[in-house]
Amino acid sequence: MSGPVPFILKDKAFLFLSYEGLRQTQALLLTSNVPTLAQRTQFTNTNAGTPYAKLITLIPVGVQTTSATGVTTAVATGSSPGPVKTDQYSGDFLYNTSTKDTLHLYYAWQQDARTEPNLQGNTIAGFGDHRTAHRQIGTINEVHIFSPNVVNEARFGFNRIAISFVDSFNAVSSDYGIPNGVTTPIGLPQITVSDLGLNFGGPSGFPQGRFVTTGVLSDTLTYLKGKHSIKTGGEFRRFEGNNYQNTAGTVGFTTTASFIAGFANNYTANSINPVNSRIFISAVGAFVEDTYKVNARLSLELGFRYEWNGTPAEGGHRFITFNPTTSAFQQVNQPYKQNNNYEPRLGFIYDISGKGKTTVRGAYGYLVDQPIISAVTGLTTNPPLSNPLQTTNVPVGTALALAGASGLAPFSVNPNFKNGYIEGYNLNVQQDLGRGAALQVGYIGSSGHHLRLNINLNQLVYASPTTIVGTRPYPTAKMLNGSVRPLGNITYNDSIGMSNYNALWVTFRQALRGGLAFNTTYTYSKSMDQNSQSGNGVQDSTNPAGSYGLSDFDVRNHFVFSGTWTLPFHGSRLKEGWLLADVTQIQGGNPLNVVTGSTYSGSTTAALGQIRPTLLARPSVGVHKALGNFNIPYIVGTSCLIATTPGCNFLTPSLGFGTMQRNSITGPGFSDTDVSLQKTTKIAESVNFILRMDAFDVFNQANFGNPVLTASPTSTTFGQISSTRGAIGDAGSSRQLQFAAKVQF
Repeated sequence: MSGPVPFILKDKAFLFLSYEGLRQTQALLLTSNVPTLAQRTQFTNTNAGTPYAKLITLIPVGVQTTSATGVTTAVATGSSPGPVKTDQYSGDFLYNTSTKDTLHLYYAWQQDARTEPNLQGNTIAGFGDHRTAHRQIGTINEVHIFSPNVVNEARFGFNRIAISFVDSFNAVSSDYGIPNGVTTPIGLPQITVSDLGLNFGGPSGFPQGRFVTTGVLSDTLTYLKGKHSIKTGGEFRRFEGNNYQNTAGTVGFTTTASFIAGFANNYTANSINPVNSRIFISAVGAFVEDTYKVNARLSLELGFRYEWNGTPAEGGHRFITFNPTTSAFQQVNQPYKQNNNYEPRLGFIYDISGKGKTTVRGAYGYLVDQPIISAVTGLTTNPPLSNPLQTTNVPVGTALALAGASGLAPFSVNPNFKNGYIEGYNLNVQQDLGRGAALQVGYIGSSGHHLRLNINLNQLVYASPTTIVGTRPYPTAKMLNGSVRPLGNITYNDSIGMSNYNALWVTFRQALRGGLAFNTTYTYSKSMDQNSQSGNGVQDSTNPAGSYGLSDFDVRNHFVFSGTWTLPFHGSRLKEGWLLADVTQIQGGNPLNVVTGSTYSGSTTAALGQIRPTLLARPSVGVHKALGNFNIPYIVGTSCLIATTPGCNFLTPSLGFGTMQRNSITGPGFSDTDVSLQKTTKIAESVNFILRMDAFDVFNQANFGNPVLTASPTSTTFGQISSTRGAIGDAGSSRQLQFAAKVQF
C-alpha cells in the first residue's frame, strides 16, 4: 500500500507501507553412504559398549550393491523437511518540512523460522537445525540545502538481529556411549566417518544464538565549485554483540571399522556450557572525495579515507588469552592494538571520441576491512570460563578423560593483529555498437594483505621425518588460579594471510524492437589464497605459505544470460500485458581439497587443518557412469601407503605432510535456468491486477554436490558423489514453482 498522507500535506508528506509473507513447504532428499548390513550387525558386539551400539539405530538402512570385484557398499536415501516461514513489514515516510529540508524515515521488521537439514554438513535425515530470527533495520535521514552549491545529508541508522539455532535431534551424548561432560540433552556430537562421507549428529556448536545491534551516525557535505564536486564527511559505528553457544563436540572416524569399534580419529568437547559473551566494538571513519571534470571528455575521481577500527571490548571482562611468551593464560581488556588506516582512492572516466560512443574507465582503491567478531569470540571460551578439549586416536568411552588430562584446546589472538586490506584495481572499455547494443570489456583485480588466518600454535613437532612421536612447543600452560594444565592444540588467530584475484569481464546488452531486451555476462577469473576462512585450515601451521592455492569459492568460468520480452499481444485486456523473463547461469566447478586421515599435525579437525596426500599420478576427474549404488564416481584413483605401489595416484602415509597443492582438483559445474511469466491487467485508471508465475530451476537440472574427499587405501567411496549441490534454504534443492497475485493501486 502506498500514497500521500492526508491531503492537507499534499506534495509535502508521503507514506509507503508494505507486507510480504512466505510459506514454503518443501523437503530435501538426502543421499549418503552408510554401513552395510554386515557392518550394522557388528555394532552388536562393539568394544565401545551397548549404549554406543545404539548409534546404528539413528542411521537408515541402505540399499546394498556388490561390485564386480566383490566390494559391497550401501547407500541410504531419505527425505528431510525444510519448511520456511517469513513475515516482513516495512514503512517509508518522506516529509518535505520546508523548501530546504527533507526528512526521510524508514523502518523494516522481519521474522522467520526455518529448518535446515544439511546446511551444517549432515548427510542423513533427522539432524540439522531449526532456526528462528527477528531482524530490524531503521534509518533517519535529513537533507538540508544551504545553497544551490552546498547540500548536507545527516543520517542515523541501526540494524538488529536476534537469531537462535537449535539442534533438530536432542539427546544426552553419554546415553549413546560418548561421554562429553554435558548432562543436558542438547544433542549428539557431530560424527563423521571419512571413508563413507557420512556425517550425522550435532551440528557442532549448537544450540547457539546471537543478539546483535549496530548503530551508525554519519554526515556528508557536498560542495559544487566550478569543475569540482567535492564530498566530505564521516561516520561513527557502534557494535554490540550478545552471544551464547553450547556444543556437544565432534567425533571423527577415519574408517568404518574404527567407527564400529568406537575408536575415534579425533575428538573435541566442552564440558562447560553455555559460553556467553557481550562484545562492544567502536569505529570512526572520515573521507574527502573530489570529482574533477578536467574537460568535456575527461573526469577524475580523487579520494582519501581515514578509518579507526577500535579493538573489541568484552562487557564482563571475559577475554582470556594465551600468552606464548610466558606460556600462561591472562585476562585482557584489549586483545590486540588499535588500528589506524589511511586509504587513498583514484579513478577516471575518459570519453575517447567525445561523442559518448567509446568510454574508458579505470580505478584504484585501498580498502580496509574491519575484523569480524569471530576473531575474538573464542577468547571467551578459554578456562576458567569454559573447558575446550581436543584429542586424537582414542576410544570414545575414555576420550573425555584423556582429553581432560592432555587435550586443553584454547583460543588465542596475535596481540599485534592487524586489519586486513585489499588493493583493488580495474580497467574497462564500453562501446556503443548502435541499434540498442553495447559491449563492455574489463579487467578486475585485487590483492589482499594481512588477511585473517587461523593456525595451530601448538602443532606437533618431530625430531626427524621418521620419528613417530611428536612433542608440543607449549606442553603446559599456567591457569589464572596458578595451576598448571597440559596443552593440546591452540587455535591462533593471526593476520598473515594473503590473496589475489584477477578476472576478465565481458558484458553485452541488446534492446530490440518488439519489447525484447537481453543482457549477457561472461567472467573468466582466478582467485587464490591460503585459507578462504571456510573450514579447512592450513596443512602445516609452521608453513602457511604451503597452503597457497585456489580459493574455495574460485570459479574459472561464469556465464549469465538475462532477458525480458514484452509479448506483442494487443486487442483486449486478456491479450495485453504479458511479460516473459529468463535468467540462466552456467559456471564451472569450485575447487576440491583432497585430504587424508593422518593425525601427524596433532589434529584433523577442520578448524586446525587437514593433511593432504602426495600426488603420484593424476587421477581421472569428471562425471563418470553411475555405480550400482547410484553414486557418481568423480575422482577415479587409488590410494596407497607406499610410493612404489603400482598404479597408485595418492600417497597417504601417516608420517609427514603431503605435497599435493591445496584445492588442485575442480569439482562438478553448476547450471540453472529460472523463468517468469507475468500478466498485468488494468482494472481501472490507476489500478492493476498482476498475476505472476516463477519457475526456479525450470529444467530440474542435476547439479551434483562434492564427492568424498578423504583419500584412504581402505575407502570404498573416495571420490564418489552421493548428493546434489547446495542446502535447501529458501531457494530449494530442485525445481520450485511459485505463484503470486497482487493488486497495484
